[in-house]
Amino acid sequence: MRGKRERSVVNATALSFVVIAAVIHAGWNLAAKRIRRGGARFVWAYYSLSAVLLVPVMVVSLAVEPQRPQWTWLFAAVVTAVFHVTYGVVLQRGYAVGDLSVVYPVARGTGPLISVLAAVVLLGERPGVLGLVGAFLVVAGVLVIGTGRAPAHADAADRVARRKGLIYGLLTGLTIAAYTLWDAHSVTGLGVPPIVYFGTGAIVQSVLMTPYALKDREEVSWLWREHKREVLVVGVLSPVAYLLVLYALQIAPVSLVAPARELSIVLGGLAAWLVLGEANAVRRLAGSVVVLAGITAIAMA
Repeated sequence: MRGKRERSVVNATALSFVVIAAVIHAGWNLAAKRIRRGGARFVWAYYSLSAVLLVPVMVVSLAVEPQRPQWTWLFAAVVTAVFHVTYGVVLQRGYAVGDLSVVYPVARGTGPLISVLAAVVLLGERPGVLGLVGAFLVVAGVLVIGTGRAPAHADAADRVARRKGLIYGLLTGLTIAAYTLWDAHSVTGLGVPPIVYFGTGAIVQSVLMTPYALKDREEVSWLWREHKREVLVVGVLSPVAYLLVLYALQIAPVSLVAPARELSIVLGGLAAWLVLGEANAVRRLAGSVVVLAGITAIAMA
């Protein structure tokens, strides 16, 4: 009985981290959607800003960390950097060709579905019946939000954009599953401190993309001049959101944390409707109710 109570407290704590992260995550994706030009250079800009902001925090973390730095920490950070660079570029490309209300929910829905299945099959996690039911409710709600037939009045260009949005959403979901599983292994199996892990990863991400970004310095200058606010918002909020997720992964299984993150879908869908004026509000809100039901089941697992 005591073990079950303690597990419930741990899951509730992890869930609180994830809920806060979801709010922040939806916010920075709304800012990223506003960028119609820049693509990979925008990704480089906010990764670089995140790296600069995280360096002093990482230094302090290393100074107080009882463990001495290990080479496996650097290896883990390089791998996650590759996954995150792929994620950032594919996501931004999706936002350039599709709606936020299509790309975002499809990406965030397929990511946890793959993560949960892989966690059960490969990592041997057993989240329980209620947890799995909640996970699949989240995924089902996300798919209700992000899929469905195009409106009858949509022209050929709208339909093509919708298909591209779905494709890029699925590709982004694959990268989300990849970095979620690897990050869970890194902060638990390899024992890498989250701040050190994410900070090193951000530095590697910036270094990997710098040669490409500096090929067109005029484009980088234009991006900073016209979209400084978006770069700052994403550069600051993105690491805060994901650090909360990493801490949640340290104390709760990935098969519960990954689906619970999808509360951001509800917020992103509402923002797409209220802020960006995207259509299909009824279906989006219906899907949101299903997502919330799934998150409630996860919290009770």
